Amino acid sequence: MTVTEQPGIDASCAGCGVKLQTTDKELSGYIPASAAERVPAICQRCFRIKNYNDASTVTIDQDDFLRLLGGIASTDSLVVHIVDLFDFEGSVISGLQRFVGSNPVLLVVNKIDLLPKAVNYNRIRNWVQQQAKEQGLKTVDVVLCSAKRNIGFDRVVEAIEHFRGRRDVYVVGATNVGKSTLINRIIQDYSDLDAELTTSRYPGTTLDAVHIPLDDGKSIIDTPGIVYSHRMTELVPRSVLQAILPDKPIKPLVYQLNEGQTMFVGALARFDFVSGDRQSFTLYISNGLEVHRTKLERAEELYANHKGVLLSPPSVEELDELPAWTRHSLRIPRGGDYDVFVSGLGWMQVNGTSGALVDVYVPKGVKVLVRDSLM
Repeated sequence: MTVTEQPGIDASCAGCGVKLQTTDKELSGYIPASAAERVPAICQRCFRIKNYNDASTVTIDQDDFLRLLGGIASTDSLVVHIVDLFDFEGSVISGLQRFVGSNPVLLVVNKIDLLPKAVNYNRIRNWVQQQAKEQGLKTVDVVLCSAKRNIGFDRVVEAIEHFRGRRDVYVVGATNVGKSTLINRIIQDYSDLDAELTTSRYPGTTLDAVHIPLDDGKSIIDTPGIVYSHRMTELVPRSVLQAILPDKPIKPLVYQLNEGQTMFVGALARFDFVSGDRQSFTLYISNGLEVHRTKLERAEELYANHKGVLLSPPSVEELDELPAWTRHSLRIPRGGDYDVFVSGLGWMQVNGTSGALVDVYVPKGVKVLVRDSLM
């Protein structure tokens, strides 16, 4: 039931202007039925920001999100784009530059704490800059951080203060990139929340974008997280998320393979080394996932007999909630290190210099690509 169906209740949140609803906590505009008769009525997200300094994650339709982005071009703002280093290509907003116009973009790369400890952060930063350039992003700076572990957060705040001047700040990002964690840190340390929450409305649609007042009269505009269905994290059942989303540094899994061998990552992905010289493959996936090797000629039989049990997650019942697998046949170039990237799951580094042919099977719709190696 929407609030409009309840007599005498305003249909819009007094905090952010979104249409109120009482049915789905995960969507914008949610208000508990017990609070729907309050005047003024505000959604749960605005209530938590105002009373607990806590910005929760909500999602909206992709078309609405793109209309919101289009409105940024007419403002004079700093755009802070938060991406997930573990799922960079899956979480970067494609075409962001054309939506935000001439406004500067600060790229904040979250979850660096998930990388192995012996990592060269200068190399990581250079890699990110190159990837951003290939995506058409013109960034004023790239900042690596871990909002969860409080690594590099001071540098994030310094960069925001340096590049925003007297501007508002729009914070944009996909779901599960850590946007709300960063927003909460900024709210706690740098926002004057004694002021009333500012109403935010955009032409053509009602969105759950919240203006969080700053001490200088400007605002941080916290936008909803965009859902990208090409990410494994958006397709799997909720019960599987804990297994595939790493929460501690990844332990690389190194395998020496001959052609004609297969690796299963639970029942979520299958990697076939179809042809090439014997070489090393390194998996960067959540420590909560198990890998099983077999001969390519036995792969179909193994999957048919053990999916959802030995090969899990997901479970047998949860497999029915996933799209059928589709094959991606990838040619790995000679003469360098490359990653086979699976959005929302991780990547497999191909360490040989002689090239290889690799087939990857994942649920239909999941983004799979070959990229220059991150590590």
